[in-house]
Amino acid sequence: MANARDSDPSLGYLTKKETEVKLPRPTRVKNKTPAPIQITAEQILREARERQEAEIRPPKQKITDATELGDYRLRKRKEFEDLIRRVRWNKSVWVKYAKWEESQKDYARARSVWERALEVDYRDHTLWLKYADFEMKNKFVNHARNVWDRATQLLPRVDQLWYKYIHMEEMLGNVAGARQIFERWMKWAPDQQGWLSYIKFELRYNEVERARSIFERFVDCHPKVSAWIRFAKFEMKNGEIARARNCYERAVDKLGDDEEAEELFVAFAEFEEKCKETERARCIYKYALDHIPKGRAEELYKKFVAFEKQYGDREGIEDAIVGKRRFQYEDEVRKNPLNYDAWFDYIRLEESCGDKQRIEDVYERAIANIPPAQEKRYWQRYIYLWINYALYEELDAQDVDRTRDVYNLSVINLDLKFCMQCVRFSMLVFRNQIFKKYIEIELQLGNIERCRKLYEKYLEWSPENCYAWSKFAELERSLAETERARALFELAIDQPALDMPELLWKAYIDFEISEAEYERTRALYERLLDRTKHLKVWISYAKFEASAMDEGLQESDLRETVFERALSYFRTSAPELKEERAMLLEEWLNMESSFGEVGDVDLVRAKLPKKLKKRRQIETEDGPTGYEEYIDYLFPEETQTTNLKILEAAYKWKKQKIALMMISWVT
Repeated sequence: MANARDSDPSLGYLTKKETEVKLPRPTRVKNKTPAPIQITAEQILREARERQEAEIRPPKQKITDATELGDYRLRKRKEFEDLIRRVRWNKSVWVKYAKWEESQKDYARARSVWERALEVDYRDHTLWLKYADFEMKNKFVNHARNVWDRATQLLPRVDQLWYKYIHMEEMLGNVAGARQIFERWMKWAPDQQGWLSYIKFELRYNEVERARSIFERFVDCHPKVSAWIRFAKFEMKNGEIARARNCYERAVDKLGDDEEAEELFVAFAEFEEKCKETERARCIYKYALDHIPKGRAEELYKKFVAFEKQYGDREGIEDAIVGKRRFQYEDEVRKNPLNYDAWFDYIRLEESCGDKQRIEDVYERAIANIPPAQEKRYWQRYIYLWINYALYEELDAQDVDRTRDVYNLSVINLDLKFCMQCVRFSMLVFRNQIFKKYIEIELQLGNIERCRKLYEKYLEWSPENCYAWSKFAELERSLAETERARALFELAIDQPALDMPELLWKAYIDFEISEAEYERTRALYERLLDRTKHLKVWISYAKFEASAMDEGLQESDLRETVFERALSYFRTSAPELKEERAMLLEEWLNMESSFGEVGDVDLVRAKLPKKLKKRRQIETEDGPTGYEEYIDYLFPEETQTTNLKILEAAYKWKKQKIALMMISWVT
């Protein structure tokens, strides 16, 4: 059947080819530029409406007599009543019904509709507003008053009803009536805007005393900072400076501990500033900073710093900046009391101010934050708080008894064996590090005299510490105190015992070189050679002379003299130090090679030794155990001496041989 349907069109079916529909190819927009005249959808709809034919337009009813008018009104009222019965809760229907009755000039019916609507939902204040607007628009003033009275009695918390009612009475010139309405409203204790509207109303009629009495009631109803500030500004605007100051003082007494007290103090200080009472303003700022918690005084600090920059001296500005930094540190330690780095920064700040009471207070607060566990990583920074506290009392406050108490409290008050061990260990092992850190802190703060004092204490405790001597002299040199630095170096090298004398001598020599004191440098090298003839000293001395020659600061070539003296010493006084002597010659050769044509390479090469590989017995407590190889050096002068000895021995042997031959011939 399928084949028959496909092949025979007489059966009434379409063939497969006939059912195929060719879809049109999508057209391509060639020109995408906007048309010169743009038409909106609104224009299209309006044009279509205007071009409607008359027969399809909605018919217009023409009323020619009272009978038709009555029929029309009856029909419309019936439609509205039917609609109300279906959707009684729909307020828009009631509003349309009332407005239609108003358009028909039937005000009694319109009023009836409004009343019926209010019976459905009297809590909808929009109905009351539209009802009163209807009465006012048609100049039914007493009816409008009746509506407003009922509305404000039923919905006293809707401010808009009160505003509209008062506005109507004021527009009618009934000022006393408007005032009575305000008084009725104020009994309900509205928000601040309601009170301020009442005050503005009185001020519009120049009733300043009435406005002042309302302000008094206002701040009693709303005892907030913003209310008191408005009261004070009102007095200030009216030129009552004493009354304005009294407002601020009363506000401080009542709201000094409030969360918004910062705003009050700022306003009070700005008021005094406008009155040219800068000292009063400064006292207010300082009082506020002492009584307001640090976490809520950020804006106050900014204002205080700006005030001091404008009116204060240098000391006042510094105090303000310190106060701001103190506020930042207080905020950090409040958020994390175990942040010992923040405590250290806070302590440095207070030490820079020099207030002993504040410094000790911060130290006490810091050490009260004990680490949560007895582990070294927790206690490492905490122990330094105790150590710095003790050092402060000993070095700065110079209170020996207090220092002893601090050391005792670190163990007794905490009653922790672990803490005691940490303190003792720290004092024994890390005291050197403590001095370094303390000096570094004071240097960063610019306390030069305290740095000097600390270095003196450091060297009294450890006079053999070459690092301390060098750093002390380096500090003086950085301050352009050349003679003090040189005197320190002289004191240092005269010490009977030093832990790293080579470090100290090198620092002294580098200091003199940096000052271009070459004669002093040579004298230092000579003094150092009197104490030690170490290979490095000779090489350093020769390099110094070479650098001086490069800069043209000497007339003769002294470097060769230094090398010759060194070779003479190793050849005569220390012949066993052959390896050091060979290293000296290699260093000399490298230096001469670096000078190029100016250098005398052949002179040095003639003095280089030959390396000989030899064997020697290994001697132990049990006797010889074998042989080992070692490198020996044979210098040219030693070769000549060896050759002379061989010739002398040969001549002696030959002489002995001739004597023996003569004896044998005679016999």
